[in-house]
Amino acid sequence: MLIIRTDFSDETAWQAVCEESLRPWGDGDYEPHVHLVDDPVWAGATTDHVIAAVSADEDLSIVFLADRITMRNREHPLLAVAVLTRDECASDEEFEAYGGSLRTACASIHDIHANLSIANLDFADLAEAARNDPAGIFRSF
Repeated sequence: MLIIRTDFSDETAWQAVCEESLRPWGDGDYEPHVHLVDDPVWAGATTDHVIAAVSADEDLSIVFLADRITMRNREHPLLAVAVLTRDECASDEEFEAYGGSLRTACASIHDIHANLSIANLDFADLAEAARNDPAGIFRSF
């Protein structure tokens, strides 16, 4: 899993994101496999820039961004971005099912990654769960 920091306004918030993302998950049974990118070269990067930069990695279907909202919201919700462009899809329906972005709690990134990796859910299922949350944040199932 890849988390890229795009906002450098709050070091304490970033440390909270790191700590939460690196905790064991799934009842504490699974070690997290997270690569944290903390490089100012990514400061202010948009989702389009990030997708363009990481799209060559065919094994990467989703990337998580620690952006301005992440750093300013007390819950530090990451932006989960599907590494898929509309141009790669045969239809709008396909893009809606497999593309887009959503906000997620740091602790839920592992559930997202696991479910997408085994095709248990598609991105639209996750986005719907986020829409059903009062704050618009995916918090696992």
